[in-house]
Amino acid sequence: MTRYWNSTFAMSLAVMLALLTGYLNDPTLNSVASAVSDIFMNLLKLVSVPIIFLSIVSTVSGMDNIHEFKNLGKRVMKFTLLTTVIAATLAFILFVTIDPVKANVITQETLAPIGSDKGYLTYLMQAIPSNVVHPFSESHVIGALVLALLFSLATLALPEHNRTVLHSLFSSLYAMIMKVTSWIVLLIPFAIWSFIALFIRDMREGLNVKSLALYLLCVVLANLIQALVVLPIFVKAKGLSPIRLAKGMFPALSLAFFSKSSSATLPLAMRCAEERLGISKKLAGFTFPLCTTINMNGCAAFIYITVLFVSMSNGMTFSLPEMVMWIFVATVAAVGNAGVPMGCFFLSGAFLAAMNVPLNLLGIILPFYALIDMLETVVNVWSDSCVVAVVDREVQLEQQAEQVCLASNS
Repeated sequence: MTRYWNSTFAMSLAVMLALLTGYLNDPTLNSVASAVSDIFMNLLKLVSVPIIFLSIVSTVSGMDNIHEFKNLGKRVMKFTLLTTVIAATLAFILFVTIDPVKANVITQETLAPIGSDKGYLTYLMQAIPSNVVHPFSESHVIGALVLALLFSLATLALPEHNRTVLHSLFSSLYAMIMKVTSWIVLLIPFAIWSFIALFIRDMREGLNVKSLALYLLCVVLANLIQALVVLPIFVKAKGLSPIRLAKGMFPALSLAFFSKSSSATLPLAMRCAEERLGISKKLAGFTFPLCTTINMNGCAAFIYITVLFVSMSNGMTFSLPEMVMWIFVATVAAVGNAGVPMGCFFLSGAFLAAMNVPLNLLGIILPFYALIDMLETVVNVWSDSCVVAVVDREVQLEQQAEQVCLASNS
């Protein structure tokens, strides 16, 4: 029943009914659509901040002890964060350049977030919460991110038996939240109907449809430039051939495109790295699972562009420094994205819900997300492959240097 309800048929039926509702433009149907939209948004708010917090804590606290990262782990984390930050920065540059909402980005302090009468400076000061409950009770995304990073690092610094217990606790809480989320996902056909119906109503009131096309252009360009320009330069700078690497990983990249799942592609990616590129089994077995968990270049770009596009389309204003700050937020969110149903799309919705931004536009973006997700998954797996290859290259150079040093001493 669940599989049937979430099938393409259910989604298509919701879209057709939404188009019919929009065509009729009946006030009663529009009121019902508005109520359904509000209910879905409230449910999303219920799980939004806990998802953001627990996804990061359960991911980072599940890593092995800090000492293990002094070698391979530190290298993987360094290159993962580097490529993800670049992806988010590229998204920022494209968003400002293309400007899909045709907004005037201001340089001074902006308006408060929607639903608040406080200045944005006050909002940022709350990034350091006064108590553990505050970020969740106030739906303060930045505070939840800071708290998640603080808890994650503290957990890694604890003795192994404490770390194991806490990781089990956070993982169990995360699994519980995701179970609730899976029930909320069952309502997506209703949500799609309400979002599209309200979108058509807004179009009648003068909503600019061209901005949606510019938004999609931003997302696609961000992924293509990251995959075809940034990552090849990154690999080439380390003395490796991006063409040889792409040929070696081609079977895994093809599976990533059609499966839309980095996790499902993991076994094939590891085999390609070992058999086609000559990367050691031990290194591939350590780095690929870690990269698959935390290296989400495509997700960082999607979260950045989507959150800013939807929020600014609904009247929210960001200054240039605030847009730069969202590079950090999108990076951290992408690192903690693993395991979230509907991936980046749902996490973007969680951010928007926590910011009290209407989600109507997400319903319009959703039909396009299937193709975007295919592209993002390829970018994520391609980025994983580049990071693994670069780490392998550095390890080999380090081993060669040690051998030369030993030979000279002997």
